[in-house]
Amino acid sequence: MTWVRARICLLSALIGALAFPGELSASEPARHSLLAGLGSPSEDSAEGGENITRHALPSGLRVFTDVAYGRAARQRMDVYLPARKVTGAPVILMVHGGAWRLGDKGMRSVVDNKVARWVSRGFIFVSTNYTLLPEANPEEQAYDVGQALALAQSRAAEWGGDATKFILMGHSAGAHLVALLTASPAAALKQGARPWLGAVALDSAAFDVTQVMAGRHLPLYDRAFGKDPAFWRRVSPLHQLSATAYPLLAVCSTERADPCPQAHGFERKAASLGVRAAVLEQDLSHLEINQSLGLDSGYTRAVEAFMGSLDPAVQQALWSRPVD
Repeated sequence: MTWVRARICLLSALIGALAFPGELSASEPARHSLLAGLGSPSEDSAEGGENITRHALPSGLRVFTDVAYGRAARQRMDVYLPARKVTGAPVILMVHGGAWRLGDKGMRSVVDNKVARWVSRGFIFVSTNYTLLPEANPEEQAYDVGQALALAQSRAAEWGGDATKFILMGHSAGAHLVALLTASPAAALKQGARPWLGAVALDSAAFDVTQVMAGRHLPLYDRAFGKDPAFWRRVSPLHQLSATAYPLLAVCSTERADPCPQAHGFERKAASLGVRAAVLEQDLSHLEINQSLGLDSGYTRAVEAFMGSLDPAVQQALWSRPVD
């Protein structure tokens, strides 16, 4: 089982420079709030290890840090814009992982390779924080992400983006949160969000929370989901999945026991409802699923094939020549 097989790692301390509000240049890395990673063996753990070469961010990249979407301290997002002015650009909204209680929007494994790949092609990349355990449970965290989406869509035009061309993306705990919103979009729409194109869930093993909690599981799930079966269903993407769901790609690590069976279970139920869902199995670790996305690889291109299938404007941006 996953809880047995998981290798035990010590969590390193979160480190990194404080982000400063306002617009920054990519030539100011000390002010970029790129935090070092954390190591952990478990599903929805914080990012770990920096064992994949870091790409340089695109020259002249424009960054707005700590854009507020609410009053709470962690209701902040960073917005990465191409060096050149754009109009009608597609937008990726990224949600970090960390066992629903750790992690940060500026972590290198969350940001670097994705920004280097897609912002240079004319995308806007938004990386958001959300309130963590114990101050907020996963249901409330999903509400935070919905707020972040609504704010980002409302400001997309001023950044050069298109509010109708959003793709949600999340890793680990963040993958669970974007899957929950995408499975049942009504909650986010009630917060003022507009429909989005779809979502990419990077290695979540919590599509069916009731199944997780009914079996043997790591203590981190008890901290996140408690003991109430009704709550488990409310925060379970599989149980909240409806015919109104948007398309979703579930990337899963074959190095772990749980993510791929969970992803395929979600895919089967989606098919029964006429909802588009697909599973992309990868022989990569939990960390590598996140950190290596954006490197020039078959994995990145497979994710891009899904993204491009969602909208012609996204496909056109993916085909565009990167600008240094």
